[in-house]
Amino acid sequence: MPARMRHILAAVSLAGALAVSTAGPAQATEYTSALKLKGVQYDAPGADSNRCSGGNTKDEYLTIKNYSRTATVDLRGYVVKDATGNKFTFPASHRLEPGDHVKLRGGRGTDSDAGNVVYRQNCNFIWNNDKDTIYLVKPNGSRADVHSYTKRANDADGNGYINFHG
Repeated sequence: MPARMRHILAAVSLAGALAVSTAGPAQATEYTSALKLKGVQYDAPGADSNRCSGGNTKDEYLTIKNYSRTATVDLRGYVVKDATGNKFTFPASHRLEPGDHVKLRGGRGTDSDAGNVVYRQNCNFIWNNDKDTIYLVKPNGSRADVHSYTKRANDADGNGYINFHG
């Protein structure tokens, strides 16, 4: 093969490698945290009503799971927020044993370690019904997990629930 042809092939190969490395797939970044966003009920069943009495914000929830096989994680100080800056900070100790999960629900209620539930004590919806980005942030400010969704692309059965991690 002539030298000129080898140079052209090398340049094409290098350009392809650069394109692959800079244009990765649109998917979630995997962080090293044991805590991950398991799934979200972003669209509560029924007509949206953010009334504290009789509304359905409690039916909108985010499931956070401890995927560690050995470490217990305390959620105190962890932050959950959306793309526009709505946020919830876990104010009290809530320990997740290995393999355990918690549902962070909207509305008002009594938090329960035994029931694996924490309420935001806020009757406003946090997740958008068409699209949003959910961030789980460690107490030190680094990201534990992040996922973006769109109703059309990620909710094939239209039930308002999206599973991020099994």
